[in-house]
Amino acid sequence: MKTALKTWAATCALVLAGNAGAVGVSGQGTWETTLQPRDLDGDTVTDAFYDAELNITWLRNANVNGQMAWADANAWAANLVVGAYSDWRLPTMIDTGAPGCDFSLAGGTDCGYNMQTKTGTTVFSEMAHLYYVTLGNKAYYAPGTGALQPGGGLTNTGDFQVTQALEYWSGLEYAPIPGNAWRFSNRGGGQDYYPKDTDTRLYALAVRPGDVTAAVPEPESAALLLIGLGALALARRRRAAA
Repeated sequence: MKTALKTWAATCALVLAGNAGAVGVSGQGTWETTLQPRDLDGDTVTDAFYDAELNITWLRNANVNGQMAWADANAWAANLVVGAYSDWRLPTMIDTGAPGCDFSLAGGTDCGYNMQTKTGTTVFSEMAHLYYVTLGNKAYYAPGTGALQPGGGLTNTGDFQVTQALEYWSGLEYAPIPGNAWRFSNRGGGQDYYPKDTDTRLYALAVRPGDVTAAVPEPESAALLLIGLGALALARRRRAAA
């Protein structure tokens, strides 16, 4: 793991400030079709996105409480209530049991860069799938070769709010060393384990299972609905006055 940490530190040094200016990039990834806006509290504002590929709902705000210790991040998600929805959690992944967290630049493992995301119905990492597939971001290192590649890092955040080009907690403990938990880095697409003690603070993004019922209405649809309701009310008044 010492080698992995050294590699991670060297990679992070490439972009000390991260890609803080990342925005939604049309045509990059699948986000424009697979992330469907949802209004959870009935104010016609997008609060979350239903991920049609993973059948989960992501909270839109990727930085609600800033950086937190792992236990605090889990407690925050478990106690989060948005509208009528209270079944939130941190994203999870599958620890494939690679010895000592088999850190790889080229990909194919659960640890390092270009890791497994989804095969068939098996989701290996929700955050990795969001980063690589849904948003179409690249790792700092090219898959298959492990060589540095142009355009690596967080370049697309879709329509998420305040996404940080930094590290995010997973809700999964690292089983071989219980004092650690899995994390995913939005800096450059890396995944590994990290100490979860109270002095360690990373960001957290909440997710819940399945879809919700309230889609965000398009502005045109909302306007037509209001016009229709107004016309209906006027017709009722006229009938009452007749």
